[in-house]
Amino acid sequence: MSVDHDRRRVLGGLAIATAFSILSPFARSAGIDYPFTLGVASGDPLPDGFVIWTRLAPLFNAADGRGGLNRAVPVRWKVASDAAMTRVVRQGEVMASERFAHSVHVEVAGLEAGRLYWYQFEGLGAQSPVGQSRTAPAVHAMASAQLGFVSCSHWERGYFSAYRHLAAEQPDLVFFLGDYIYDSSYAADSGKIIRPHGSGNALNLVDYRNRYALYKTDPDLQALHAAAPSVVSWDDHEVQNDYASQWSQDPKIPVASFLKQRAAAYQAFYEHMPLRASSLPRGPDMRIYRRLDYGRLARFHVLDGRQYRSEQPCVLANGSHKGYVAANTCADLRDPRRTMLGWEQEAWLDQGFAESRAQWNVIAQDLLVAPLTQRDLTNHKPGRWTDGWDGYMANRERMLASMVRRKVNNPVFWGGDIHSFWATDLHADGGNLDSPVVATEFVGTSVTSDGPPFEAFSAILPLNPHVKFFDSRQRGYVSVALEEKSMLTHFRVISDPKDPNASVSTLKSFVVESGRAGAISV
Repeated sequence: MSVDHDRRRVLGGLAIATAFSILSPFARSAGIDYPFTLGVASGDPLPDGFVIWTRLAPLFNAADGRGGLNRAVPVRWKVASDAAMTRVVRQGEVMASERFAHSVHVEVAGLEAGRLYWYQFEGLGAQSPVGQSRTAPAVHAMASAQLGFVSCSHWERGYFSAYRHLAAEQPDLVFFLGDYIYDSSYAADSGKIIRPHGSGNALNLVDYRNRYALYKTDPDLQALHAAAPSVVSWDDHEVQNDYASQWSQDPKIPVASFLKQRAAAYQAFYEHMPLRASSLPRGPDMRIYRRLDYGRLARFHVLDGRQYRSEQPCVLANGSHKGYVAANTCADLRDPRRTMLGWEQEAWLDQGFAESRAQWNVIAQDLLVAPLTQRDLTNHKPGRWTDGWDGYMANRERMLASMVRRKVNNPVFWGGDIHSFWATDLHADGGNLDSPVVATEFVGTSVTSDGPPFEAFSAILPLNPHVKFFDSRQRGYVSVALEEKSMLTHFRVISDPKDPNASVSTLKSFVVESGRAGAISV
């Protein structure tokens, strides 16, 4: 290991220690008057900067969703080249307003490429924790990267130990691939609740704000955000289970009403994430698909698989849009007029493939991409899951064909949603396993949410020989060491989501070699 790499990790550990020393004891002693109860975060790094975020909320669960504030508040911010915050290189002041729940999104620029920085906020007479971030490498640099990705963290189903252990790995960049919060709550008598939301299903802006704020109080989530910049996307539970574009899963909810709910959910998402102004919500619309380049090493294509999709396929007779295993004979599954990404995003992705000169192309999105022949758990009939890529097969075929046509270097898909680990080969013709393997896929398990039945899914694996690995029994995250010639992926698991001090271990590791699609077990 290089001296610089050693020094980076030592300083990184110091930054996390600094964050905890300011956050935990001070917050406890200050009570509700301390405004930085939700921690800090950074995100979407460029070679010359990144976004830094916080939200002032001295009373994070205030009944009106305003966090205990009712006026605009000036907030000073600074970025330093040392963890002690003595060598300040950028600073300024912004107003945290009621419009966006006193959240702060500062787009810092003018920094050096490929190096660590630290940042802090000050407002209402208090200092925030210190966060650590990193700029992307210079445009032509071929630097290695330590990455991680996570998904599906249900507060009520356990503790976020996975976040703490990923933070301890000192990643350069972390991807949140959906279900950062859960809009829904378990019934009090369900036997599922390890720590309660304290409220029912989120339906309006106050509900969503307070749900995010609750999750943001988790010390392990705060530690991960303070340790590294993040790239965030969403799946369905940031709004409602299995929603598709303008359609609620509940056929009794009209489109106009659901779009009002979606607008509230999207605004709360923006208020609590380190996003740029390009993602400012406009009513029920909010653009989060985007590209990030990491020098010449990687281009990250970050997708939105929810906002623009066609109506769910094979809608049931009662009008329900809830996902289920539909018979292969349902014409919707293969209809070329249907799209998961929306036509504009499909064209944007094709253009991104065409223009990429990166050594690796990572498609970071919310779902399992590989086709999967399943069996209905009640009648055992074979079919396809409607709420995922199998419900939009033509879009998947167009996306894979685009990669082949554009000669994309080393495409790898990352996903979440299904609460289980997967490593799969993606073939040029998904229905023909004799066709060439054109991309590799890794899907991470959930941080806390329950996995699908292991035995039932294991039983269908003989029908799906392109699946190289599956396990739904454990919770955790995915850690990735990316270099010019290889991508080393580790499936990490925690010992028990019910234990806030859970330990971590490695379940399985794979390598993908440059120029050779497909995961190799190591």
